[in-house]
Amino acid sequence: MLDPDRRGHLAPGGIVGYPLERIHEEVAYLAYYLHWQPEALLTMEHGDRRLWVAEVADIHRRAGSQANEAQG
Repeated sequence: MLDPDRRGHLAPGGIVGYPLERIHEEVAYLAYYLHWQPEALLTMEHGDRRLWVAEVADIHRRAGSQANEAQG
């Protein structure tokens, strides 16, 4: 999928790379919480990996909210 620039033109040469630092954050997050091997996470499609990150984050938000309600 090509992303247009601010004027709506597609950049020559295809897709601009996803920041390596962000990939490392996603892989570390999922490897820590789901105990999946980093190699499996690195070969996962970007959209799938982002979906898993969002799902785990949602679980943590709900758990934190329930813990706060239980405390008071």
